[in-house]
Amino acid sequence: MEERVGEAEPEQQQEEEQVVNPWTVSAKGGGKIDYDKLIDQFGCQRIDQQLVDRIHRLTGRPPHVFLRRGVFFAHRDLNEILDAYERGDKFYLYTGRGPSSEALHLGHLIPFMFTKYLQDVFKVPLVVQLTDDEKCMWKNLTVEESQRLARENAKDIIACGFDISKTFIFSDFDFIGGAFYKNMVKVGKCVTYNKVVGIFGFTGEDHIGKVSFPPVQAVPSFPSSFPHLFSGQDNLRCLIPCAIDQDPYFRMTRDVAPRIGYHKPALIESSFFPALQGETGKMSASDPNSAIYVTDAAKEIKNKINRYAFSGGQDSVEKHRELGANLEVDIPFKYLSFFLDDDDKLEEIRKEYGSGRMLTGEVKQLLVEVLTEMVERHRRARAAVTDEMVDAFMAVRPLPNMFS
Repeated sequence: MEERVGEAEPEQQQEEEQVVNPWTVSAKGGGKIDYDKLIDQFGCQRIDQQLVDRIHRLTGRPPHVFLRRGVFFAHRDLNEILDAYERGDKFYLYTGRGPSSEALHLGHLIPFMFTKYLQDVFKVPLVVQLTDDEKCMWKNLTVEESQRLARENAKDIIACGFDISKTFIFSDFDFIGGAFYKNMVKVGKCVTYNKVVGIFGFTGEDHIGKVSFPPVQAVPSFPSSFPHLFSGQDNLRCLIPCAIDQDPYFRMTRDVAPRIGYHKPALIESSFFPALQGETGKMSASDPNSAIYVTDAAKEIKNKINRYAFSGGQDSVEKHRELGANLEVDIPFKYLSFFLDDDDKLEEIRKEYGSGRMLTGEVKQLLVEVLTEMVERHRRARAAVTDEMVDAFMAVRPLPNMFS
């Protein structure tokens, strides 16, 4: 499929019904994102069962629930990464987080949960970029507050269980310089102002800090940006797990990479985790009742799900028994499809709830149990993360056993 990079990127064209970029996710009329249309607009490829089966065969481990159920649904050059892996070649993972809030919600955890799986099954190193500089510019935070939030968010990332012998976490404010900055300059020289406006939709009202930022997120895709990790390994490939709203950064990166001597990074991309009120795109950080946060107590989780989780059930028991739930819009069922690992149990709920034999209250109660246990497990793990552990993950150091 043709890769779309140019001066009139589809998501910026006025006639398009939806806008998906790193800062704006919206569908026409506040409806659902059309992911098939997005694949066509962006020029990426859908992950099919054959690709999931191949990952299963190569790793010898069951595919992650996010792969089995199509949460991670699109990719760029994933087969090339798997071809290289099958030949015995190595690769590394790169993902990131823009630290703009004290606590993460469940949607923020999804790429990290999946990246942890990829690190475990492929036994490869990971670099995690904390874009504290980006959030300072976009969210009007002070430099100091952005740095503080980066460290707080690092604790949540570490709590996901990453292997310290294979993981380097860095903040842009602390790490940028040297080889990393040299690659930023190389990328910057290859991207015209017209192209960056076409890709990201910048206007004359945006300050130059925003216009100059994209190379910062591009260059962790190149192994030479990390000489303490990958010295002399400039041919090492990179795989980036991320939500599909980050795709514009990496279309730009993939356009530039061959021109400056690197492999194009491969991507594996997820759909958006829906807000409690309905599947209309991303959750809003300004509305705490739109999401479940990893800091929510059990009582808050129960209250949010019972009061705010949009139901596809009918408005009376009699009608529900007759018609069943509309699972296409039912948020409790959608959340279970993310976090209930048991495929047989989920299929049973699909049949029973969809036929009306199971009521909304029963599905919500099961979701409360699943999420309470998950959030409590994360809270315990995060409480065990000390400042010294954060320092250790963020220390610029070699990782001698990163491929073992």
